[in-house]
Amino acid sequence: MRKEPFYMKIAHVFVEHPIYHLDHTFTYACDGFDLQRGVRVEVPFGRTHIIGFVSEVKEISEEEKKSYGFEIKSIDSVIDEEPLINEELFTLADWMADTYVAPKISCIQCMLPAKLKPKSTHGTIKMEAFVQYVKDINNLTIKQKTALEDLKAVKLMPRAAFYQKYKTPGKKLIALGCAKIIEKEASAFVNEIQVQESEFTLSTQQIQALHEIRKSKHHEVFLLHGATGSGKTEVFLQLASDTIKQGKQVVFLVPEISLTPLMVNRVKRRFGNALAIYHSGLNAQEKYEQYQLVKHHKVQIVVGTRSAVFMPFDDLGLIIMDEEHDTSYKQDRMPRYHSRDIAIERGKYHDAKVVLASATPCLESYARALKKVYHLVEMPQRINESFPEVKLVEMRQAIKNGEDATLSNTMLDAIYERLQRKEQVILLLNRRGYTPILRCISCGHVIQCPHCDVAMSYHKQDKQLKCHTCGYQMPVPTHCPSCGSSTWRYLGMGTQKLEELVQVKFPQAKILRMDADTTGKKNAHEDILQAFANHEADILLGTQMIAKGLDFEDVTLVGIVNGDAMLARSDYRSAELTYDLLEQASGRSGRGDKRGEVIIQAYDIHHYAILAAANHQYQYFFQREMKYRHMANYPPYTYLVSMVFQHKQEAAVSQSVSYAMEYLMKKEGFKVLGPAGLHKIKDEERTRILLKGKDQRQLSRMVKDVYDRHIASKQKARLEIDLAPIILE
Repeated sequence: MRKEPFYMKIAHVFVEHPIYHLDHTFTYACDGFDLQRGVRVEVPFGRTHIIGFVSEVKEISEEEKKSYGFEIKSIDSVIDEEPLINEELFTLADWMADTYVAPKISCIQCMLPAKLKPKSTHGTIKMEAFVQYVKDINNLTIKQKTALEDLKAVKLMPRAAFYQKYKTPGKKLIALGCAKIIEKEASAFVNEIQVQESEFTLSTQQIQALHEIRKSKHHEVFLLHGATGSGKTEVFLQLASDTIKQGKQVVFLVPEISLTPLMVNRVKRRFGNALAIYHSGLNAQEKYEQYQLVKHHKVQIVVGTRSAVFMPFDDLGLIIMDEEHDTSYKQDRMPRYHSRDIAIERGKYHDAKVVLASATPCLESYARALKKVYHLVEMPQRINESFPEVKLVEMRQAIKNGEDATLSNTMLDAIYERLQRKEQVILLLNRRGYTPILRCISCGHVIQCPHCDVAMSYHKQDKQLKCHTCGYQMPVPTHCPSCGSSTWRYLGMGTQKLEELVQVKFPQAKILRMDADTTGKKNAHEDILQAFANHEADILLGTQMIAKGLDFEDVTLVGIVNGDAMLARSDYRSAELTYDLLEQASGRSGRGDKRGEVIIQAYDIHHYAILAAANHQYQYFFQREMKYRHMANYPPYTYLVSMVFQHKQEAAVSQSVSYAMEYLMKKEGFKVLGPAGLHKIKDEERTRILLKGKDQRQLSRMVKDVYDRHIASKQKARLEIDLAPIILE
């Protein structure tokens, strides 16, 4: 009798640890399991059991099994019934791993909500109990019959609602087998609401912009450069309407949670309630439920922040990235992706249009548009055809004149005027906390974080010193640890202190503060903005989160304190970040029928970034800044790559840096900047090497080689790679 050939079913599995030396698949037997590519499995790994992600399932012969040369262990269990990501997202994960030099499992993990991540800490899906109709029987009481008829009509009813309505007869029906309790996954409820807003009458430039974008029938990247208040949102909504009518999906990306409620409200008023919302303010269960709405085609529109770009679309027609210049779109931990890159890659796959929009496009995007890599669409005029008047206040002179060092007389007079006219004011200070520095008057000692090389910030409400880098906090010491003196001086200005000062100057004014400290609670962003929209406050005061995207018709004054603070940074983007902040903040004033005014307080009012913002001259700023970038050989004329080596022991960092430098100095075609010591974070010493060159692929290969050698030589220091750093310390 002929012997049946031996076949064994195996799975190639990525394990959950996002570590480069584990960035390959491990082989497990999976006979007896119904397994598909893209599901999570529990697997033995050394002496423990961890979560893995199936990359491939196949059968092997006995000869092939022998060629493996080790015992193939079996998986323990299968977690998912169906794949979590589709083939497009698998391909995207491959592209991300290669582009950002990151372990593939880290790329897969960043695509999924916490409850679906291939991690041991993924948590469980919340279940809800329902009562389900089963059958009719005779001899029921009138109350029991009524309860059963009601249940029969709807087939299924939440258990809590059923018991609340029919407590005793309901329980009896279950005991008699007429109904039964079942459990289902908790899911977000999509409640259709009446559309409250029709399409607006368009301005000439809106019509032209729509015509330009609509002309394209396939994937194309558009850079919509529109002034603040030019009506970009209406263009988004009409493009979204076109896409939805074609049966395709739309994603609106915004840079920060604070902008999500505003965009959600606009989309809801136009399209009803059938949309998913995805941002870091949602808890793990809420994120999971929103993710499932998209996966199961219950919604066509998603509004969200950075990670919403990974939602499980299968027929994406339009990606809108508002405020595309914003640095929040860059992920600050591995994999260090930029949402713009992901949006364009997904747009290519789905043959979808990608609209990058901003009043202050990043220099790289505008340069690409000028080179016809992106399709440039300009909307230079405001809808109300009225830009706010901008006044520059030179603070050196104001202080010489005996004015307040924080709020000049010009600013105070302008605030008083608005309060008298019952108009609203936005005050921007790009700092949070009561004061940034606590200094001893006797010896000048500054209290620093014991774990980071940064000064602690005083928060008056909590009477605590907090580190804004690692989160460490401590009470204010009674005596200086350096000299024993008990006299402290609070230097600098934070939003809490500014709020107190404004309240003292204008005791009748109602003030709302919006910064990282007041927005820690759930829905805090939405609550603060709604209160301001309802005129529950006269002044909205805060950090950069109030500088963009807000649209309040009664705001006729925007005051900017320390307008040139970022220019003191050594980062090569400091002028661009300053211009963006000032131009965006200025755009919050005079958006309705009333004339707007902007007051910028600064020490260097003649800097080209400040003058360009004051005159709303993006082109002027672009040309001046590009000359500087060209002379200094910075992006977009070159590419930058950052490698940061970190460890608690300085010797381990030095050894790893020396080993990397030894290799890099033998290579050509790029420039090595550094090594440069960075300030300590969380007790870890850090040193950075920068590579600068014209060939992005060569830089990527170099970094990959450095990383491979780093791992192979078993260096103690951790190596963090950023293929396109946006901010340099």
